Amino acid sequence: MIGVAGLGYWGPNLARNFAELGTLTWLCDLDPALRQTFAARYPAATVTDSFEELLASDVQGVVIATPVPTHYALAKQALEAGKHVLVEKPPAMRAAEIDELVDLAAERDLVLMPGHLLLYHPAVRKLKELIDAEELGDVLCVYGNRQNLGIVRTNENALWSLGVHDLSVILYLLDEEPVEAVAHGRDFLTAGVEDVVFCFLRFPSGKIAHMHLSWLDPHKMRKITVVGREKMVVFDDMELERKVTVYEKGPWKRAESYGEWQTRSGDIYIPKIPTDEPLKLECQEFLRLIAGEGDRRKVAEDGARVVRALDRLTASLDG
Repeated sequence: MIGVAGLGYWGPNLARNFAELGTLTWLCDLDPALRQTFAARYPAATVTDSFEELLASDVQGVVIATPVPTHYALAKQALEAGKHVLVEKPPAMRAAEIDELVDLAAERDLVLMPGHLLLYHPAVRKLKELIDAEELGDVLCVYGNRQNLGIVRTNENALWSLGVHDLSVILYLLDEEPVEAVAHGRDFLTAGVEDVVFCFLRFPSGKIAHMHLSWLDPHKMRKITVVGREKMVVFDDMELERKVTVYEKGPWKRAESYGEWQTRSGDIYIPKIPTDEPLKLECQEFLRLIAGEGDRRKVAEDGARVVRALDRLTASLDG
């Protein structure tokens, strides 16, 4: 049985999915208007304004979709109450906080699952499948573009608002923790809030990654590119049908040309990508983990890896 805390921006989507999966039993929010709306929408669920009352109930898992600054404290409180936790991204804002949550979940054998939605996108799963099957050859670099004109935020910069999405994907695809994390940006519209951020990551294997994050851009882009020695692949979330495109392109060296590098071009193909809703897949994974399937510790540690990288990028940006 699942309780959802936070019925503002993203909470309604989580509540809908768990209701469709037949597991929604509790709803929690401080806003009386939201409580009234969702009590009418889900009459079988108990609605409260008290997080403590939710934790005292018989729910197995708590879903936290409250404002980001509250994630760490509420997740810690839920874990201490013996509840499995799905917490929206980022689950904490500092490396020390996420490490504490991971240890607490491990000590009590509880699920601590960050809500990195893109990791459950079938297109991102296809990228991972191509990399793990070594179809691209050695992966050399990955870069992400997440840009648009607006929405201009005043309470969080482009790194924390946009970068967490692409960062979670890059670390998932490469399955390494960066040894170097550098960020540069500028606050053009609101003092102290960077609208444009460029990030560089270097990994122990020698792979590198780059992220261009901006809400000051003429194009709306949601794109991840993976460059391998044999093939290259692009995930473009703005495309309705052509989500993933694989290019048989790469460098090669002809013996008779004295070792000079040349380019090789072959076929371009578009694999079929399932249309499953990523959020439903994420909710189903949370239920699987609660049921004892999957690797709880890895899910928590993968989430911690993202927060640690964000922490280092933030320190670089502030420096």
